[in-house]
Amino acid sequence: MSEFSHIDAEGNAVMVDVAAKADTKRTAIAKGRVILNEETFNLLKQQALPKGDALASAKIAGIMGAKETHRLIPLCHPIALSYVDVRFAINDAELTIEVEGEARCTGKTGVEMEALVAVQVACATIYDMCKAVQKDVIISDVRLVYKEGGKSGVFKAE
Repeated sequence: MSEFSHIDAEGNAVMVDVAAKADTKRTAIAKGRVILNEETFNLLKQQALPKGDALASAKIAGIMGAKETHRLIPLCHPIALSYVDVRFAINDAELTIEVEGEARCTGKTGVEMEALVAVQVACATIYDMCKAVQKDVIISDVRLVYKEGGKSGVFKAE
């Protein structure tokens, strides 16, 4: 047996068999930031970007992204999500949008990847909505900040 969960003894990629694991309630929260210049930031806040309301589009895109995670990430299990949300915090002083994605399920495997994909797709959608005005939008600091459920218990980022 290999020491890596997604590689078998012969070095082949495999999906982990989670059949014997108990169903538990699982939650994951990820965050990321989008950094804009002042002009773009103000247009976004006023919902005056040429492509429309960036945050409304990014919310829906992030939720859709979470639901498609198993199609995007090799060896990721398709899971029955019970809840996904994408939230935004606007920071006027830093000209940033903090994007937070939360995913929940009751199942045999975690929802960290779904939360991370929700944030990344939402951030990419904000970029797409802003690119007509600003090409050098920065997406940064995407990371898991919280998870609970399963045998590893609770994780909280510092």
